[in-house]
Amino acid sequence: MKFIGKLLLTLLLLVVLAIALLYVIGQTRWAAGYLSRWISDNSEYRLSVAKISHSWDQPGQISLEDVQLATKNQPPSLVAKRLDLGLSLRQLTEPRYFHSVTLREGTLKLPQQNAVLPIQADVLQLSNMALQANDETWQLNAQRVNAGITPWQPKAGHPLGENHQFQFSAGSMTLNGIPSSQVLVQGELKQNQLLLSNFGADLAQGDLTGVATRAANGSWQVERLRLSGVRMQTPLTLEQFWQRFTALPPITLKRFDLIDARLEGKEWAFNDLDLSLQNVTFQQGDWSSPDGSLNFNASDLINGGFHLIDPIMNMRLSPAGIAIQQFTTRWEGGLLRTSGNWLRANNRLQLDEVAVAALEYTLPSNWRGLWLQTLPHWLAEVYVNKLTTNRNLIIDINPAFPFQVTALDGYGSNLLLARDHQWGIWSGTLNLNGSEATFNKIDVRRPSLALNANDGQINVTDLSAFMPQGLLEAKATIEQLPGKPFTLSLNGRSVPVNTLQQWGWQQVPLEGDGNLQLQLKGLLNSDGPFKSSLQGRLQATSKNGQTLEQQLP
Repeated sequence: MKFIGKLLLTLLLLVVLAIALLYVIGQTRWAAGYLSRWISDNSEYRLSVAKISHSWDQPGQISLEDVQLATKNQPPSLVAKRLDLGLSLRQLTEPRYFHSVTLREGTLKLPQQNAVLPIQADVLQLSNMALQANDETWQLNAQRVNAGITPWQPKAGHPLGENHQFQFSAGSMTLNGIPSSQVLVQGELKQNQLLLSNFGADLAQGDLTGVATRAANGSWQVERLRLSGVRMQTPLTLEQFWQRFTALPPITLKRFDLIDARLEGKEWAFNDLDLSLQNVTFQQGDWSSPDGSLNFNASDLINGGFHLIDPIMNMRLSPAGIAIQQFTTRWEGGLLRTSGNWLRANNRLQLDEVAVAALEYTLPSNWRGLWLQTLPHWLAEVYVNKLTTNRNLIIDINPAFPFQVTALDGYGSNLLLARDHQWGIWSGTLNLNGSEATFNKIDVRRPSLALNANDGQINVTDLSAFMPQGLLEAKATIEQLPGKPFTLSLNGRSVPVNTLQQWGWQQVPLEGDGNLQLQLKGLLNSDGPFKSSLQGRLQATSKNGQTLEQQLP
């Protein structure tokens, strides 16, 4: 019996010695190299570990130092100075399932959709890591990342798992080309639905906070998004900048606030912009809203040569369209005010009243071309119920025919100013008058215009102006047909007989004042030069009784 006892004791001591020897050898570089080679030779992964260590201060944890992991024929997806593996009893039946996996001071590249990491854990932690991802949805590059994911169960197409809670922070991050810093995100992924219970970042010198949800189909619902103090510059035009947003997946904004923002791009800028948007869905370049609102104000809105100062707008959004409750701005030295509706059913902008006062406006050099341009698809008609203008100055510096009208006042009603996406005067009445005007170096006083329009034609019932010693009066009709055919009848009494020469007519070989009678017709919107479409006859009588007639062409 004593022999058997001694034998058993000896065997036990040998077992303990073997375990101790394995424990010591297991923490050598030779053991780490052997483990790396064995896994690399017997799996689809290449593993490199410099050292394996264990401390009795943390008996349930094994640490791997200088770790690199990659799929064969691919660059490493994981490089870490240290990888801590927390052990649990579950590993007796599932050796690859750990209580915790902690990656420290390295880089983790999320694998492609068809790759699956070979381990799982109750908790995945990142400590001072760089995180990278590049797929159809996310292009991510984050530095100084600290994160926790519970549980971590990677699957094909879901490198971080399908169901988990997470918390993520980064010192700096670029997501889909947008840089930010001091990032914090908390949320949950459940059956391909992403719930962001809280997120925030320093973005473009400002602050970003919000709460949002992404559905399984890729659409977003933003409960709250707030941007404050943003200062952003971009090389994009305004149209290109907006196209970036229209290319996004469907998104519903329950509330979006932009506070004290300064945005600048190629030939456009928004300064000191405050904007609030509620209950709006954007999808495929369009928007919809059951009951939403858009309110904004700014110190400056600039787009090319168009510059609004201190604009204020309040709008209500609905399935029917947009109710413009208020829009006021200073523009070109004057004040512009309006209210009305944009109707989705027929793309009609219907303004209750438009008031323009104290304007000092120089027409763009291509204003005639802009007038003939087709309007965008969302603007088929423009209707103004009431138009008032007061003390305006209108200038055209086109060297071919410059003009200027001073102290222009006017009144219009029931004006249809665009139809079938084309500018014009399609209905209504309009009366305009100024104190003085100059038309291609010819000075006149008290110029006035009165017209009424219907579907068939525009009737200019009064077109007159005083000259130093006489009066010019005219009447005209403009047909609502392609090219806008028109006829004009003009009479001048006690006016310089060569007045019309400055306006494009041939020279009249008479001198001094006299009377003029002009009959003219042509195409107002001629495809070619305006003058080539004209036909006319002029009768001039000088003060001493000389008379002549001229024709065009």
